[in-house]
Amino acid sequence: MLFLRAFAQLLAAPLLLALFVAVAGAVFRLRGFRRVAIGLLTTAGAIAYFGSTQLVGNGLISPLERRYSPISDGQSLATASWIVVLGSDYSPRDGIPITAALDGDGLARIVEGVRLARRHGEMRLLVSGGARAGRAPPAQGYAELARDLGIDPTSIVISDKALDTSAEARAVVQLLGGSPFLLVTSAYHMPRAMRVMQDAGAHPIAAPTGQLTGGSERLTGTAYFPSSAGLRKTERALHEYLGLLAMIVGVN
Repeated sequence: MLFLRAFAQLLAAPLLLALFVAVAGAVFRLRGFRRVAIGLLTTAGAIAYFGSTQLVGNGLISPLERRYSPISDGQSLATASWIVVLGSDYSPRDGIPITAALDGDGLARIVEGVRLARRHGEMRLLVSGGARAGRAPPAQGYAELARDLGIDPTSIVISDKALDTSAEARAVVQLLGGSPFLLVTSAYHMPRAMRVMQDAGAHPIAAPTGQLTGGSERLTGTAYFPSSAGLRKTERALHEYLGLLAMIVGVN
């Protein structure tokens, strides 16, 4: 199982995978297998180049983001009484505001959760996300920012033990049972999050946020050149596809 997890992490990181293939190519070159080495080194270069382009990143992440639409103004939400915001990365430290301590995904998620809570004042806010020993749980950061943005502290429930989406789903079911709720997470993460929640017995209503692509985007010349933005999209998309694949084959 540990090997499978390590292999999945390798596949989800184009630059790391390219380095691994390049090292293999170098080993074959030292052993005299010149043609194999050239093939491997060429493959490594292709993985690094194309995996870092917006062309590939958008192509991989767009289907995930289009799976669920954002909450619309006229959408009926009468059955939902909770808003659940899934965790992301949180690194508080002296000298920075809470908005800087949350990563981009987390900031988009909690702001959307607060926006929905203020629009639907009858709903309570459940903020989720734990952390390993020695680190601060993102749920605590979410709760702090929600209070700073005017949410009544008595309407906030903190779930700060779960370390991954599966554990978050189990915690949500324990707290909310079968009650419907708005599920707020990044648009690219929503397909897997919805499936995990439903498999756990929850009844989520998708409220995706933090979209990285748009349906009407036009490709420009820069889409064919490597960039950090393209690499991030590719990495996030591959992580989600591998997670969905693991669910299909029953690997946890």
